[in-house]
Amino acid sequence: MTTSSPTKRHITVTTWNIAAINNNPFEYWITMEKNPAYEKLMIDIESFIDSPGEKDLPVHEIFTDRMFDRLETRMKMVGWDSVRTYWESDFRNRRIISGFLKDKMLGNKRLASMPDRITNTINIEGSDGYAAIACRPTVINMYEGDLSSLDLWYEEWEKFMFTTELKIKTTSGVKVNTPYKMLTDIKNSKYPAITEDEEKVSIPLQTMCGAIFDAILVHMMNTLSTPSVWQPMKKIMIESLQKKKVPNTLKILENTYASSDIIALQEVSSAFINMAAEGALGMTHHVIYPEKIDSARDQNSVLLLKKSTFPNGSSSEITSLVESAFEEGAKVPVSQGDILAITADDADGVPYVIASFHGDTNGLATIPVLDALMKVVRSDNENSLSLSGHKLIFGLDANTYESGKSGKMQDVLEFGKKYVSHDLTSCWGDVPNPKQYTTYNARTFLQPQLNKACKSTQKKLNGDVNPKDFILFNSKDFGLEEVW
Repeated sequence: MTTSSPTKRHITVTTWNIAAINNNPFEYWITMEKNPAYEKLMIDIESFIDSPGEKDLPVHEIFTDRMFDRLETRMKMVGWDSVRTYWESDFRNRRIISGFLKDKMLGNKRLASMPDRITNTINIEGSDGYAAIACRPTVINMYEGDLSSLDLWYEEWEKFMFTTELKIKTTSGVKVNTPYKMLTDIKNSKYPAITEDEEKVSIPLQTMCGAIFDAILVHMMNTLSTPSVWQPMKKIMIESLQKKKVPNTLKILENTYASSDIIALQEVSSAFINMAAEGALGMTHHVIYPEKIDSARDQNSVLLLKKSTFPNGSSSEITSLVESAFEEGAKVPVSQGDILAITADDADGVPYVIASFHGDTNGLATIPVLDALMKVVRSDNENSLSLSGHKLIFGLDANTYESGKSGKMQDVLEFGKKYVSHDLTSCWGDVPNPKQYTTYNARTFLQPQLNKACKSTQKKLNGDVNPKDFILFNSKDFGLEEVW
């Protein structure tokens, strides 16, 4: 972009949702050109779940009566009510695919997805005092133990859930906890599909369903592949997609975007922030993160300001002003760390408001956040901070869609009309092209939300292929030269 001032200086802006580390290496379709076994395995899993045929075995042949007996003993030892009647009259004889993985009512009750969400990957304090993770023994996380048989899996699963003590950081310090204690009731008031009787035993019931879920996944992998093939493959994926994600992402920024004057990032982990500040980017850019950082989800919006362009970095953070400017009574789906808004002066003394924002999955927070930001920019605030003369640069993952649904998914053209109403334009112009896609991903069948799974032949048709990422600015302040 070029400023409209007489000096006509150029400014380069980058925005990128780098995405928090995904705990499940199999969740999204990827390309593994050097390992054709990956594509074959994922297509086999798709076929297995889509049309299991005679492989749709009864649950008790996978998660056995002996396993249930051991689990029931454990649950009684911690004082939980028995769910044997549910096991014997219902779950034991369900079919593993049609009666369990693909049961929509089970999904609506969250009996398998809730325990997975809570115990899949737990942030802990490591033995060296630094952040670490503890993984439940399952296929769909970064667990690297041996899952070559159901017996090996169950031994480790039971131990993890009921005897492993984890050091977990809380707002009041480090506390020792065991995974089973972290499970919470599934309330009928929030999830109407669950009955009142099921709610009363929802903790042991979801523990049993979680165990069945994990057992089915282990069985499926060892049926469609062999442990000597899929387990080493998983370790390679973990190394590339999880363990090396931060350094690989930093390498892209350092090699391709380090010349940018402003870099707006979304879904940034604290590990990334620390490595960026201490590495090559920290030498050339101020690394700015929210004062109220999100330590729970570990997903934060961040700004990198080139030191030669903004010598003093951030002048002030105004995130709280933006959050307090939402319409009274409005329920805006934003979480701590989603918004970062600051002021900064460039080397010529020109004042800026610079913001980075990560919208919710459906994009319903995007317009309210934009409205609130513009309200702050155009008004004198209680603390006498006048921003009306500042130039605005706003990089965001708007989570807009090519074809939105009113009140459910934010339509990209509607968003375009909104920013134009604020006298702004975007890197895509006043009227964004709905087919100017900035994201392209598709879920596999090896993740808990099968309703979102895409067949190998329908990745574009049913995947998340949408125009989501924007840089907003006032056309009176800047002229657009090039977008890439």
